[in-house]
Amino acid sequence: MPFSTLTSAFQLSVRAALAAGLALAIAQALQLQHPIYALIAAVIVTDLSPSQTQQLGLRRLVGTVLGAAVGAVLSQLASPTPWAIGFGILVAMLLSRVFHLQSAAKIAGYVCGIVMLDHGDHPWSYALYRLIETVLGIGTALLVSLIPKLIKVEIPEERE
Repeated sequence: MPFSTLTSAFQLSVRAALAAGLALAIAQALQLQHPIYALIAAVIVTDLSPSQTQQLGLRRLVGTVLGAAVGAVLSQLASPTPWAIGFGILVAMLLSRVFHLQSAAKIAGYVCGIVMLDHGDHPWSYALYRLIETVLGIGTALLVSLIPKLIKVEIPEERE
């Protein structure tokens, strides 16, 4: 493996670990319901580039909002059977396409599914907490992405 690839992989891993640990610590300090979602969001959106982290974070946020809303609405209309949850995932992912949010489709489906599966008697409250935890994870990933790279690797140009 080339040195530049190895250092990039190391730096990305350090950033994801730092963002996830920070998100988890804050979520636990705030006594949020499920701190794991802050951790997941931080890892998923972390990138070496702050602009890429922002793009991934925005997609994750939009997908979370869409999926949480669809999941909460459908939770009030149907019991959480595997077929109803599958239908909810289908709806969330198709709506992502309808609204030209293709890159948020998988996240929307995933969040819709967890809201429908594990909402208890309060789907809107559950959806709101998933959104708060996701925003926390994205926020920590954005903060960590602003830290300058530890090692700058420049590949020398080949001379003829």
